[in-house]
Amino acid sequence: MVEAWYMDESQEDQRAPHRLRPNCAVSLEQLRRLGVAYRKLDADNYETDPCLKEIRRAENYSWMDIVTIHKDELPNYEEKIKTFYEEHLHLDDEIRYILDGSGYFDVRDKDDKWIRISMKKGDMITLPAGIYHRFTLDENNYVKAMRLFVGEPVWTAYNRPADDFPARKQYMKFLAEEAQ
Repeated sequence: MVEAWYMDESQEDQRAPHRLRPNCAVSLEQLRRLGVAYRKLDADNYETDPCLKEIRRAENYSWMDIVTIHKDELPNYEEKIKTFYEEHLHLDDEIRYILDGSGYFDVRDKDDKWIRISMKKGDMITLPAGIYHRFTLDENNYVKAMRLFVGEPVWTAYNRPADDFPARKQYMKFLAEEAQ
C-alpha cells in the first residue's frame, strides 16, 4: 500500500524522506480529495497483466513507454533530476506506474503544503491536470517507470506560477467543490 505524509521544510537532500516529527500521515482518501488516484498492480507481470490492460482500455491510455531513471541509464541524468524536482503542472493528467525501484511524487494540498508520496514497485499514480507537483528519486537512486498517456504524449511542464492555464483553473474549481 502506498505511504504518504506531510513534508518538513528542510532544503537538504531532496532524496531524503523529509517527514515531519512527529510524522503526519496522509491517507488514500485525502489524496483522492486532491484528485490523486492510486492503484496497486502486479509489476512482475505488467506485459500480460489483465488489470493493466483493462485500466488502459477504460482510461483510454493509448500511448505508453518505459523510462529508467538512473545515472547509468538516463542521458543528462543530473540535469533531468533537477528538472523533475522543479515545481510544475501539466495540462494533462500524469500517469506513472513503477515497474522497479522507487521514488517520490510530491503534490501540493489545498493549503499549498507539500505531501510526499512514496512510490514503489507495483504502484500506479495518476496526478490530475493542473496540480502542482514534482518528482525525485529516493535514496536508492533508481526507478523504472511506465509512462501512460491519452493520445500522443505531451511532455511540457509549466513551472510555477502557472495559475492562468485553464487546466489549473479547472483543478482549483475541483478542489473547491471537494471542500464543500
